[in-house]
Amino acid sequence: MNESRSQVHQLCFRSLFHSGRGYAFPCDPTGHVDLDSMTERARNNYFYARAMVGRELSVPAVETALH
Repeated sequence: MNESRSQVHQLCFRSLFHSGRGYAFPCDPTGHVDLDSMTERARNNYFYARAMVGRELSVPAVETALH
């Protein structure tokens, strides 16, 4: 089945302590994030989120959202 162009994948890091909080970054269906297309601020947030897995954030999960 082909994906609709309206589907967007996000790599989501959820807060372990605060429901509804966390970080989400655009990614491909396998969870690959294109660092080259990100702003410096988004890239810094991504690296922070990765470093906080298990401390403040959950292991990231790929989620599909329809737009």
